[in-house]
Amino acid sequence: MHALEPRDEMVWQLVSDPDRHVRFCANAGLDICNWLVDVESEGEFCTACRHNRLVPNTDTQDGIDRWRRIGQAQRHLFYSLLRWKLPHPDRGQDPQGGLVFDFLEDSLQGNGNVVPAMTGHEEGLITIRAAEADDATREQARSSMNEPYRTLLGHFRHEAGHFIWNKLVRDQNGLDDFRAVFGDERQDYAAALQRHYAGGAPVGWQDNFISAYAASHPWEDFAECFAHYLHIVDTLETARAFGIAIDPRGHEEIAGEVDFLPYRAKSAEQLVSAWVPLSIAINAIQRSMGQPDSYPFVLSSPVVAKLEYLHRLIQAAVTQ
Repeated sequence: MHALEPRDEMVWQLVSDPDRHVRFCANAGLDICNWLVDVESEGEFCTACRHNRLVPNTDTQDGIDRWRRIGQAQRHLFYSLLRWKLPHPDRGQDPQGGLVFDFLEDSLQGNGNVVPAMTGHEEGLITIRAAEADDATREQARSSMNEPYRTLLGHFRHEAGHFIWNKLVRDQNGLDDFRAVFGDERQDYAAALQRHYAGGAPVGWQDNFISAYAASHPWEDFAECFAHYLHIVDTLETARAFGIAIDPRGHEEIAGEVDFLPYRAKSAEQLVSAWVPLSIAINAIQRSMGQPDSYPFVLSSPVVAKLEYLHRLIQAAVTQ
């Protein structure tokens, strides 16, 4: 976050660095985005918004409100990508596999039936169903799919996990290490998803997977674990920024404090050791307010091992 002073009608300067001149992202006009662009940049959009291809309809206030909520979640994702300096080329830099977003509206058939847009990923193209920016629509989807957790930010982090798999695993000759942890991704993906939606997760999936969906296919397992790794790291950083420590009376075994930089953690074990006490406390506070758990998941030993794989993968990319 930067404090700004106006330099002229369009250009601002940073209070902390007066020699750095910036302008607001072109999407600031509708209060969609509050990120900045260096004046030397040829583009009019910020680091996050320049990846957008299709955006919600801005002819209505509902469409604008949706885009605002979608944009907020998208910037949370990009904060993490930028903190780690993870690859995020756009389609100009990587025409075949660069990162690009389509925020899709539902379609209306001639008989009046609504066909929901699909959220997904294919070779760098991430599609997000714009309607899920509406709390009621997203909650209906969560309930119908029997999911314990469903958020816009979760969608962004999960789908970005597929993109990161392409860039850091497939394109870096990392398949053997990946398969040793997650299994063989060459099994039929479409058939695996069909089995999942028809019959659900296998009995006992909780012993080895972070979610029922993660049990459907190694690609989904990786994407789910990537999303949870970001959930954990980013929330721990927020807790550290506010000086939050957990010291429950009579339960010293679940005391915890974030006394390290989460984005530079030594291991997944260090992250999990701080996360478990914090998530227990957050869930308890949520229940006191009559709200569902913020983190309704269990980190089994196999899941922690997968998070450790992700930790090593990300930290190796950071140091390149």
